[in-house]
Amino acid sequence: MSILRDRLINQIRRSGPITFEQFMETALYAPGFGYYQRDVMPVGRAGDFYTSSHLHPVFGAMIGRQMEECWLALGNPSPFVIVEMGAGSGHCAKDLLSYLSSRLVSQALRYIIVERNPFARAEQQSRLGVFGSCVSWIESLDAIIEPVTGCFVSNELVDAFPVRLVQMDNGFEEIFVAEYDGEFVEEGRQCSPEVIDYLDTYAPDLVTVFRPGDRTEVNLRTRPWLDAVSSKLREGFVLTIDYGYPASDYYCAERNRGTLLCYHEHEVNDNPYQLIGEQDITAHVNFTALRLQGDEAGLRTVGYCPQGTYLISLGIDEVMQELGELDAFASARIKNLILPDGLGESHKVLMQYKGDRLPTLRGFALRNLVKHLA
Repeated sequence: MSILRDRLINQIRRSGPITFEQFMETALYAPGFGYYQRDVMPVGRAGDFYTSSHLHPVFGAMIGRQMEECWLALGNPSPFVIVEMGAGSGHCAKDLLSYLSSRLVSQALRYIIVERNPFARAEQQSRLGVFGSCVSWIESLDAIIEPVTGCFVSNELVDAFPVRLVQMDNGFEEIFVAEYDGEFVEEGRQCSPEVIDYLDTYAPDLVTVFRPGDRTEVNLRTRPWLDAVSSKLREGFVLTIDYGYPASDYYCAERNRGTLLCYHEHEVNDNPYQLIGEQDITAHVNFTALRLQGDEAGLRTVGYCPQGTYLISLGIDEVMQELGELDAFASARIKNLILPDGLGESHKVLMQYKGDRLPTLRGFALRNLVKHLA
């Protein structure tokens, strides 16, 4: 029995059932033992999953190209601050900074990584040391004292926010995690007002569509996160890349088991109650919520589209030429970033903006699906 399993069982015995959000928070983020707080990097061939930045350096270069466009759209400010939230092993930051190193924006650039895992921070510092004092680290957004001008960036961060689970019975019930004879069991309880408000806003018709036993997720963490990001941004952009859907596609009969998945050694399962602290637990992102909550936080939406379309529109072919000749293996990995059967359709790109004049960005010129996030 793992340390976290023991800890959770004892907590439930002591204090009673907990929300699934509390369970997921402990499984992923408990200091020293949670999945994202261990001294093991979960991404890559030796880990449990891949992200776009691990497929090929061109992905980080493309984010660098986007940052340069953002800098120009803001009128070439100095400093221009990029805040990356959830930098993993630092591959995206390395490729982004390498791409920008020969460009004028590099003279204005400050790069801040938000990272609370000391092991991940050490790995990032080793990989990014060549960039010197341009790069710095903080443990939370609270460490940013004065609002910055620049861009807040995340890639596959929001899918790891702990979520509530709800299930249809006679109306929706919230799933709590209880314990029986040393095993985790689920029990339904009355939904909290926050969960009811969320469902009324983003899934008002779901109660008439779902049948008893159907379930889905509710992410109550995105609103305070966007509020925090906006409070630290004087003027600039918020770039969010992740897998997910508009609310109309998320909360529908076709997804009557929700989107919660677990990843371990590149295999997928739907049982979060095993391998606690040793497997990733994720839920897809409700991009409609990000847009509407962003509006309330003072962040207007510039664009939203699939990752593949975004990279093509932003000029990935031009960047590939800059990077030089590619072998067949590299070409296949780049195609995986773009094609629908890879990450090109499953992953979406959302760009939000805080400032007076809403800019137009190249990455959304081919296909801007903001209207789908109504």
